[in-house]
Amino acid sequence: MKAIAIQNGFGIHHLESIEVPKPQPATDEVLVKIQAVSLNYVDLMVVTGKLNPNLPLPFIPGADGAGTVEQVGNDVTAFKPGDAVVTTFIPKWTSGEPTKQAVDYATRQGVGSPGQLSEYKVFKVDRLTKAPANLSALEACTLPVAGLTAWNALHYASVTAGETVLLHGTGGVSIFALQFAKALGAHVIITSSSDTKLRRAKDLGADYLINYHTTPNWEETVLSFTDGVGVDAVLETVGGKNLVRSLNVLRTGGSISIMGLLGGSEMTINALSLMERHATIRGMEVGNTQDFQDMNQAIKQHDIHPVIDRTFTFDEVRAAFTDLEQGKHFGKIAIKI
Repeated sequence: MKAIAIQNGFGIHHLESIEVPKPQPATDEVLVKIQAVSLNYVDLMVVTGKLNPNLPLPFIPGADGAGTVEQVGNDVTAFKPGDAVVTTFIPKWTSGEPTKQAVDYATRQGVGSPGQLSEYKVFKVDRLTKAPANLSALEACTLPVAGLTAWNALHYASVTAGETVLLHGTGGVSIFALQFAKALGAHVIITSSSDTKLRRAKDLGADYLINYHTTPNWEETVLSFTDGVGVDAVLETVGGKNLVRSLNVLRTGGSISIMGLLGGSEMTINALSLMERHATIRGMEVGNTQDFQDMNQAIKQHDIHPVIDRTFTFDEVRAAFTDLEQGKHFGKIAIKI
């Protein structure tokens, strides 16, 4: 079978198509025909060596994947041939609060263990969950990282109908959060440097649009949208110096969920502002398997369909990663296998 691997060094130009034997499932494993993979910033960090420069090569990347069960081992009861499935990113974190052992990077698919960029793959049962029945494999493959991150960020902030959420940018997490927030009945403020992307966000239900290039003092605009009160929750997908600006527009008792590092991993805040606002700032990563299943039920209930900006073929993987690196996409980038 065919797979894509980082071969002779890190970098997009080192992604190569390779031929490897088609795997066979052990008694406790599931063989899946992979149909689609979506890309995340973490995949770019893996491919470029920024996440783990000591990662043994060759390595098959791709944290997100979806497909159809082709064969199951004799001891497997959770899945059967023909099931539509999607991969779990942190398989050992099945429910409850995270533990150091459960979220260990070594267990993460596409990060510490081989990812999904292959025609077939065998999985332990904890590395899969059933896909929402209303989604195609191409849509479902976008859920494990971006979808679940957005879902949990809103859950941690206890967002309810009538509240206001601030979203930065129009990448995968922000667009999922827009869709989930509107399903909850919340108001959404979204920022972008592109008026075209903002118009697309409006079509998805965004209530307030801010172009941060033409409105560099966007904090004032956010406060004007909320009558000076501030937003109830912020999804901080930028990081760096942007955190201070997000705190400036947060209401008293509001919540910020941090899951992005595009603006840098070093963040500083004004402690007085933090205390005055009685704010909750929470670092987070994706979510557990039970969260995933809860999200999938909501996706089916509200018939939510992920937004895929561009779809590439298996032979266009380098182009797909280049598109991700340039950051011009709206929603998700997917690869059809």
